Amino acid sequence: MAKKKKTFPYILLMLLALACFVAFQFLGPATHKTKKGFLYVKTGTTMEQLKKQLVEEKFLSGVTWFNLASKALGYKVVKPGKYRVKGGSAVVSLVRMLKNGNQEPVNFVVTKIRTREALAGRIGRAFECDSAVTARFLGSNDSLATYELDSNTVMAAVLPLSYEIRWNTTPRAIFDKFFDAYKKFWTNTRRQKAAAQGLTQLQVITLASIIDEETNKAADKPKIASTYMNRVAKGMPLQADPTVKFALKDFGIKRVLFGHLAVASPYNTYKNKGLPPGPICTPQQSTIDSVLNAPQTDYLYFVASSNFDGSHIFTSNYQEHTKYAKLYQQALDAQIRKRDSLRAAP
Repeated sequence: MAKKKKTFPYILLMLLALACFVAFQFLGPATHKTKKGFLYVKTGTTMEQLKKQLVEEKFLSGVTWFNLASKALGYKVVKPGKYRVKGGSAVVSLVRMLKNGNQEPVNFVVTKIRTREALAGRIGRAFECDSAVTARFLGSNDSLATYELDSNTVMAAVLPLSYEIRWNTTPRAIFDKFFDAYKKFWTNTRRQKAAAQGLTQLQVITLASIIDEETNKAADKPKIASTYMNRVAKGMPLQADPTVKFALKDFGIKRVLFGHLAVASPYNTYKNKGLPPGPICTPQQSTIDSVLNAPQTDYLYFVASSNFDGSHIFTSNYQEHTKYAKLYQQALDAQIRKRDSLRAAP
């Protein structure tokens, strides 16, 4: 009897130590810090594939305790997504996060994007959906009909904003996010201003996209908008160089030459009157507002200033415009000659 009394404390101590060990394995630090910091679980991943991924990507050293925690918490169905896995997290916390599908959204930032193909590429790199599938969606008039858009106007609904979107999202669901922001942007006040300018919402964005490609000078944007609207009203072609670059899909062109102007495209505003069929980039919201708030002027022409300060000179007659255009060309040629002479110097 005395011997049993002596061994009981040892057994109790061992059981307590075992309980502490098990608790530590469940609740203590288990995950490793990785370079990516995120676990990307693809749609259709099985539980066995997930466990293999956790080990291969070095989030866990093994899955013994992961299996036990999964069984204890009833984790059976794998939910796809992008999960932030911090180093030193408990295996219970990891299992609970995966079971509840508490994934980290992708902060998708749209800046200047010129083509729907470029957008599809960006989406393909940021989300689970393939860029080719996204490109087909963005280029399908059937898919875009519900938004009252087509393959030419689709980029008008993609405003340069930051969007929080789930990683395992479909192209349509991603575009829904864009379109929701687009609808919120077009307040009653903005719609009324567009109507007052005699423009549709799509025309406003198309015009703003051309202006954004023309200049970064905020002060000149409303006047450029007014100039273009005056040309359209008089039945004159816009003759906007950025639209020719878009038609050629060559955005590295520094100077648009006569050979470039021959391109057969509805985006060639030297050959076609009026606005092109859609935007040539995703314009800044401030530029869109510049169009909406464009002043009434008699300007029909503008040319970059020969001071090369980013500003433009606006005129209402061709003779005056030709004079300033010649000054700019002479200054540009002088710059090129100076550059070439410096390169040729020993």
